[in-house]
Amino acid sequence: MTTIKDVAQHAGVSTATVSRVLNGHAAPTPETRTRVLAAVEELGYRPNALARSLRTTSTKTLGLVISDLVNPFFAEIARAVEEEARAHGYCVIVANADESADQLLTYVRTLLDRRVDGLLVCPATDDPSWLAEVEERGVPLVLLDRTVPDASCPVVRADGAQALADLAEALKAAGHRTVGVIAGPPDTSTGRERLEQFARGGLQLRVVHGDFRRESGARAAAELLDAPDRPTALVAMDNLMGLGALEELRRRGLTVPADVGLAVYDDQPWFPLLDPPITVIAQPTVEMGHAAARSLLALVAGEQPADVQLTARLVVRGSLGEATGAA
Repeated sequence: MTTIKDVAQHAGVSTATVSRVLNGHAAPTPETRTRVLAAVEELGYRPNALARSLRTTSTKTLGLVISDLVNPFFAEIARAVEEEARAHGYCVIVANADESADQLLTYVRTLLDRRVDGLLVCPATDDPSWLAEVEERGVPLVLLDRTVPDASCPVVRADGAQALADLAEALKAAGHRTVGVIAGPPDTSTGRERLEQFARGGLQLRVVHGDFRRESGARAAAELLDAPDRPTALVAMDNLMGLGALEELRRRGLTVPADVGLAVYDDQPWFPLLDPPITVIAQPTVEMGHAAARSLLALVAGEQPADVQLTARLVVRGSLGEATGAA
């Protein structure tokens, strides 16, 4: 039996592109559309009529798969998604992938079986294998915060390039030259991009990768602080890893910023209340959640929303200090 994946391989495109053509949406180019339709004809592919007929009945329900419900960043986004959906008469089913590709796939399948009208997904990793099942069902999909290869659906995210450049300049202005970076997993788009963007700032970096969890932030901080050339500041590329780094600093009796400067990607309500308040790169989380829900609802309505790219910003609060013994 010919599948949509067979058609995609024959036409030399992604399964998402085939799905868009078959559902009457715009292809990247007229030539691509012609190639896909030719592959459909040559292979004798026929979409599952039953699956399509099931999609004609709306459940007024959206599925949201987030990477980690414990992470306040995603909890705030989930609340904003729910607010926007409720304002349009939709309910939201929230699933926690727990930063696991396998768990993400399980929840995607569960939500598809529940016949949600659309899916919002923050991918746990770069693995795009789950996309084919969503595309096969013809369910509208929007990616949130992170991307995966071969995805042709809309993406809603925040651009932190300028904020990271501003952070590098703030660190240099405070006298820091060697900075320890607690980076995210290299198999996530945000893990790679934040590190690549920060690396352009002209600082000497010592990099240890974490997994966007508090414990990994503490372990990475310990490794960086134990190095012979201990960095004068730490930058954690996620709020939970930042909390782990702060925990390790406190465990060692080190003071921020007198002993080590600290900055964190993502803001939290309690960061300004700490002593000293923590310098952060703040993402517009509420705006991201509302925008993601609006994009998905537009897809459900048959529209073709563009990608949404918001802007993160640097908030300097005093935890960078001055580098002790900096050249």
